[in-house]
Amino acid sequence: MANDPRNPGASFLSFWREYHLCTLTTSRQDGTPHVVAVGVTYDPEGGVARVITNKNSRKVANILAAGPDGAAVAVCQVDKGRWATLEGRARVRTEPELVADAVERYAQRYGRTPAPNPDRVLIEIALTRAMGSA
Repeated sequence: MANDPRNPGASFLSFWREYHLCTLTTSRQDGTPHVVAVGVTYDPEGGVARVITNKNSRKVANILAAGPDGAAVAVCQVDKGRWATLEGRARVRTEPELVADAVERYAQRYGRTPAPNPDRVLIEIALTRAMGSA
């Protein structure tokens, strides 16, 4: 079922507020999918999803390799028969205030603040599609 990523249904939004690990799918340079477990925060008002990670990760390299327009990506979470996917264009952000905001959002969703990491960056996904059974 499709949802508007900026105006999702109540059950879809509620599902994204629960504690669930997610996956992020990016494309390698050869076109094959690279899927990894991540924590994701969803901001429908801003139309973005956020993932914090290390600047030296493969997912960051895949996004950077896509060029200045960013990379098409998907984040997904599953819980038994419920699932939800957010799709959009990802860019790597390094601005300290944006990374700090993403860390705070992560702490709110996942109930813990990650240890400081000078190599932390933000993968910011400008959402274009939302779908799921939640």
